[in-house]
Amino acid sequence: MRVKQLALGAFLVAFAAPALRAEYIVLRSGQRLAVTGYQIIGDKYRLQMKGGTADVPIEQVLTIEPEEIFTPVPRTVEVSQEPFGDLIRAAAKRYSVDADLITSVIAAESNFDPKAISRRDARGLMQLLPATATHLGVKNIFDPQENIDAGTHYLSDLLVLYKNDLALALAAYNAGPDRVQRYGQRVPPFAETISYIRRVQQNYNQLKSSSLPAKTAARGTSTAGSTRRPAASKSAQF
Repeated sequence: MRVKQLALGAFLVAFAAPALRAEYIVLRSGQRLAVTGYQIIGDKYRLQMKGGTADVPIEQVLTIEPEEIFTPVPRTVEVSQEPFGDLIRAAAKRYSVDADLITSVIAAESNFDPKAISRRDARGLMQLLPATATHLGVKNIFDPQENIDAGTHYLSDLLVLYKNDLALALAAYNAGPDRVQRYGQRVPPFAETISYIRRVQQNYNQLKSSSLPAKTAARGTSTAGSTRRPAASKSAQF
């Protein structure tokens, strides 16, 4: 196993603020490695750890334990500035979903890592489960265009299902529609789901606030009317 800067990483873990909650990669040797993210590269896991990275052969990994939150939402990234902007705008237009919302979901789901894989085996930029991806016609779940298109399609369906209630749509995206239904069409009381909704909404609101002056100036040529913007949630306060 090749490890970079682990001594520095141990120092940082001891003194860093508790903003991140790590997952644990459990090796067959019994060693447990705290990671803030990981992806599969060939026959190895590329582990992201505080202070460095490590490449571990897949056969050496016994299991992956929670937590499911990888990294905090990065600084607000405008659609025009982030690397998948064209794909996001295309999906936004196709499914009538606000491009800023898609960007915010990607930031919370994968931090813009197209190879991200979660403990639940959700994959890619919008963290699609393989079954969901197959249902939506995805051939390559790690392809940014296919992943963003399918994820936006699913998000659009959820917004329609919950009558444009953003909190419920995000709760269903994170925890599943069955759990939203189980709790009486309310946000499930799961810390991870509540935290997820807050992170997406915070980033989304920041994006809308930062883009408001430009949209006001360009009101005469704006095409925002063709995009559905979610309503404030009536189901819960976040």
